[in-house]
This record gives sequence, C-alpha cells and structure tokens, in this order.
Amino acid sequence: MQTTTSVPRSFLACLPFLWSSVLFPGKSDQTTAWRWPALLLLLLLPGLLLYPCLSFYLFEPDEGRYAEIPREMLLHGEWITPLLQGELYLDKPPLLYWLVMLSYSIFGVHDWAARLIPALAVHAAVLLVYLIGRRGLGERTAFRGALILTLTPGLLGIGRLLTMDGLLTLWTTLGLLAGFEATRTPALKRGWWLLAAAACGLGLMTKGPIAWILVLPPLWLQRRLTGGGAEVRWWDWLAFLAIGTVIALPWYAALCWSNPAFARHFLWDHNIMRFLQPFDHLEPVWYYLPLLAIALLPATLLLIPMARYLGAGDARVAATRSSELGFMLLAGLWCVLFFSVSGSKLPTYILPALPLLALALGHFLAHSDWGQARTVKVLASLGLTMQLLGHFVLVPWYAEYRSPLRQWPDIASHCGDRSTPVICYPRMCHSVAFYLGREEITWYRSKDIDKLRAALRENPKTVLLLAHRHSLTALHQFLPPEFEIQQAAHFGLPPVPGAPGQWGKQLAKTFGETSLGLADLAVVRRQAVSQTATKTFLPGSNNSISGN
Repeated sequence: MQTTTSVPRSFLACLPFLWSSVLFPGKSDQTTAWRWPALLLLLLLPGLLLYPCLSFYLFEPDEGRYAEIPREMLLHGEWITPLLQGELYLDKPPLLYWLVMLSYSIFGVHDWAARLIPALAVHAAVLLVYLIGRRGLGERTAFRGALILTLTPGLLGIGRLLTMDGLLTLWTTLGLLAGFEATRTPALKRGWWLLAAAACGLGLMTKGPIAWILVLPPLWLQRRLTGGGAEVRWWDWLAFLAIGTVIALPWYAALCWSNPAFARHFLWDHNIMRFLQPFDHLEPVWYYLPLLAIALLPATLLLIPMARYLGAGDARVAATRSSELGFMLLAGLWCVLFFSVSGSKLPTYILPALPLLALALGHFLAHSDWGQARTVKVLASLGLTMQLLGHFVLVPWYAEYRSPLRQWPDIASHCGDRSTPVICYPRMCHSVAFYLGREEITWYRSKDIDKLRAALRENPKTVLLLAHRHSLTALHQFLPPEFEIQQAAHFGLPPVPGAPGQWGKQLAKTFGETSLGLADLAVVRRQAVSQTATKTFLPGSNNSISGN
C-alpha cells in the first residue's frame, strides 16, 4: 500500500512521474547498426536537391548582405572585423563569413559559391540525424527521421539560403545529439560531451550565445524529468562552458579590443535587449505555428495521428514511447517555445528545431502501423515532388522575378563606372553591390535626408538607388534646386508570366509591385548656378523623402 509521503505534493513534483512513467515509459530500439543503402540514399538524395540549383539571384536583404561581407573581407585581407560597404558590421560573429571566404578563394566570387556553405551545413545535419540519432533511437527511426528532414521544405529549402541559421542548425543538431548521447547511459561519455561542447563553441562563432540557449536547457531538463542517465556534475557543466568559451573567446576579445562598442552592440543590444525589448521583426507569439506546419509539409499531416500515439493509454503502445523520443520532442519544442516568447522573430529562427522534430516523427513511423501505410508512401512521393519543383523551378524563378538584377543593363550602364558615386536610399541594396563588385556604395536612411543632400552636392553626377516605391515621386519635390533628375528607371514587377489577364497584374501587386530591395534608379546631376537661379526651395516644408 502506498504511503502518503510517497505521493507528490505539487504539480512540479508530478512532472517526472508523468514524463517517465506515463508519457515515455518504453525502451529504445536496440537495432543501431547503420546500413549502406540508407547512408548512400542520404548522401545522394539531399545532394541532388541541394547542389545543382544554388546559382540563382541573391535574395534581399540577408543573402545580399552575407555574400557581400565576406567578399569585402577577402578583398581587404580582413579576418577579424566584418566589413560591409567599407564600414564595420558588428551584428554577427564571423564563422559563416570565414567559410564563405574560403569558398570564394577556391571557387571564385559567385552566388552559388556563397550558398555552398549553408547547403553543406544542412546536408551534414541530415547525416548527423541518421548517424548519431540511430545510437539512441534505433536505425529505423533515424533513417525515417533523416528522410523526413530531406523531403520537407523547411531545412533543405530554407536552410540552403545564405543566412546564419542553416549553419547554426548544424552546430545545435550536433550539440544536442552528442550531448544526449553523452548523458543517456549511466556513465557520462566524456568524448561525446566534449564534442557537444565544441559544437556549441562553433555555434557561438556563428550566431552568438543562442547556441548555448538551445542546447543546454534540454539536456539539463531531460535529466531532471527522467531521473536517469549519467550524473552530470557541476564541473562537467563548467567544462562544457569552458570549451565553448575557449573556441569563441579569441575572436570576441580581439574585436572588443579593436572596437570597444562591439560588446554592447552585439552582446547586449542584439541578444539580450532584442529578446526582452525587441526593436525589429515584431510578430505575435503564435507566429511560428503556421510556419512550422509549412516547414514540415507534407509530414504535417502526420501530426494528428502522432498526437494520438503520444496520448494513447494502451500499454503496448506506451511501451514503444521511449525517453529518447521524449528528449527529441523536448529539444525541438524548446527551440520553438524560446523564439515564440521572443518579440523579435524571423521565419528562419526555428530551423534548429526541425532535425529533432523530424526524429520524433521518424520514431512514430517506426513504431506504429503508419510506418507501413500506403498514405505515408504517397506523402513521401508528394514531398519529393514538392522539393524538386521548389528547388529547380519555383525558387530560381521567384529569385529572378523579384531581383533588381533582372534589369541588369540599366544597373550596369549607370552603376558600373566607379568614378560615378552610387547612393542607396532609404535602404541598402546589397545584392547590387555584390554583383557589381563595388564596396564603396553608401546609403542613407529617411532621417538622414540632410546628409543625403550634402553628399549629392559633392559630385556633379550621382546615381541613386531608391528602395521604396514612393521615393522617386517624392524626390522630384524635395531635391535641392540645383539638382535635376536626368534619367530614371523603374524596377516594377511585370505581370506574372502565364497568369491570365488581370490575374498576372494582381499577383505582381501581391508580390510587392517592385523588385526586392530596389524600386527605382535615378541619375541626379548638379546644374550650374545660372540654371537654378529661378528655382525656389523651401527646406522647412518637409524634411524627408517618402520611405522607410
């Protein structure tokens, strides 16, 4: 008979019992040997989807920025301080830049050479899901999880784009899987533990402390919920943090020494304050729910039967739900939860959640009747078709349709001469700078209209790249009297090809009406004083060109 002292007295005290005895009471699959056919498929299929289709126009703003920064760093032989248009860029650590610089050095400066780095990273993440995931969850689960990750658009479709998040996903996946492998048995496996710590150190060099935040809490919480596995003592946690610090500290210290403002700008403003008091990319708390559903398509259709599987009270079903499955769900959902409560959100932030959630879905397929269902085979075929269509047709088409480079003759003829200054307003168009190979393009915000006027007065001719669709119209009114717009080119979107009648024009408006990052180009000339004597200009009437 159970005594009253053994009954949990609070909800928190009940959690370990619910977690280990109700939700995940089963044992892991012991079939862990990897198979050559499975490994070969995971080498070839993601490779087919990734590497042949990396050469399409860069998307604004992130891809243009992250292609241009390493180009300028390589040009100037700079390995410590990131540079963008000749100015310091202190928003992110440099590991992605370094790897892209290496790719440029080998293959030349191309958009596909820049994208090769995130493509390799997400491919490696798929392989890690299989090779390390099989040790705890079994080979059948790991293979299905890696295949789900390949056939859904989230990781391979978005992660291959030139952002920090694909590379960060590689390090967090390695950190979580290696850390779990180190702690899931009674004795701590120090080799795996040190590998997880090193992965977090590389994550610190990719996007900052977020690597620790995504890896350490699930590892700690899993131990608290299960009460099993290896005992991780305080000095083990300290060693984990120390290894990551040793990897990242030299660069952080060097940049703080040469640029003291970096510590506050990056560590405080872009990490702590951006989470607590977000200043950009503001979205509601539920923002990632529809994005997660889209990222996992068509496997999203399995979430309802999987929820039933997780909640089933049948003892035979419950016996297949292992603590390893619990950790994958815990780690994946922790990532989604953390970024959901943050006010600053971008779609790519939750990419690190996808490998762990794919493993959880793989476990469901490997331990339920759904694994042999014809519906799953149909969904897999649909996923492969979607991926092929997206990678080889839709994304390259959209990139060309929305890119300002679609009107390359206008850009090259007006911006190709380095003796003619080019100014962007009110936002920078980084892809234009990248394809032109110009690192001296300046830009001014809406609040800097007086600085823009002063810059125009310094040269007889200036090319303005206007990022807002209303800026050219307002420019006619607010230019100083001694200037005239000699030529202009509009980067508006044509009707979508193949769409009938007004549908093509309506779809173009849906896409934003103008190219990504560029609406108009204007050639501005300074006239002689005698030509402007009859003009009047009232500087106090309005102080900014329309724009953001």
